[in-house]
Amino acid sequence: MQDPAGHLLAGIELGGTKCICVLGTGPADIRAQRDLPTHDPAGTLAAIESVLDGWRAHAADFVAIGLAAFGPLNLRRDSPRFGWVSRTVKVGWSDTELLGRFARRYGLPTGIDTDVNAAARAEGRWGGAQGLADFVYVTVGTGIGAGVIVNGGVVSGANHTELGHIRTVRLPGDDFPGVCPFHGDCLEGLASGPAIAARAGRPAAALPADDPAWMPVAHALCQLCQTLVLSVGPRRIFFGGGVMTGQPQLFGMIRHGLQHSLNGYVDTAEVGGQIDRFIVPSDLGAAVGPLGALAVAADQLPRP
Repeated sequence: MQDPAGHLLAGIELGGTKCICVLGTGPADIRAQRDLPTHDPAGTLAAIESVLDGWRAHAADFVAIGLAAFGPLNLRRDSPRFGWVSRTVKVGWSDTELLGRFARRYGLPTGIDTDVNAAARAEGRWGGAQGLADFVYVTVGTGIGAGVIVNGGVVSGANHTELGHIRTVRLPGDDFPGVCPFHGDCLEGLASGPAIAARAGRPAAALPADDPAWMPVAHALCQLCQTLVLSVGPRRIFFGGGVMTGQPQLFGMIRHGLQHSLNGYVDTAEVGGQIDRFIVPSDLGAAVGPLGALAVAADQLPRP
């Protein structure tokens, strides 16, 4: 599926380590892609603009721009700093304007969302969540985040959701302090890539499937799933991100842990007999990030 009218779109995924600029109409029609390192805001944003300027100079007339960015972001439309990076652990990026800068430069419909909300939009537009009004996309990598879609729209109130920082119940005897600079042993502090590396002494990708370090990770992530089941009632939860890639045992551990933790309290098909179809990998795989930026761009255009 392309965007509603087949329009050419520009997407920018701003990540903590690299940024991906993508030009296309959807997964089946990517015209160009450029990866750039993430440095200081001035140099990084100027490099992104150089890519977009080059595409325009070669008659690639994109009609909307989508930004999918690390955060936290200010997404309050009534705020004078709507579309800015707010307080972040990414050195030098706090209080950086994003949305207005690109909207002014290109004079096109321009949208912004968190990287994980954008990924959820892509999953709903082109991936396994097509036709679902209520679902969640969770990324587990350098950080942990969740994009929550309810009644077809992204959940956003006074601020965007920060489910990677919820508190979890620890396994008995687990005294690992966690790595989150704000909360220590929140979900991200216990189950992100850096947390796994700190606990195990080597990167997650180097751990065998039966390594004991996976147990507290699955335990924490199944509690995230329980929180989601009890608060927003999703029809499906999709997982992506570097930690989940190539670790199919985690899905089984999370599914089993969720059912054990709920203990029959929620009597729905999704968390009962269909649990294997309830907690699943992202259909879009590693492409979900840049496709999320394209989905944000597509959402700036009127539906036909």
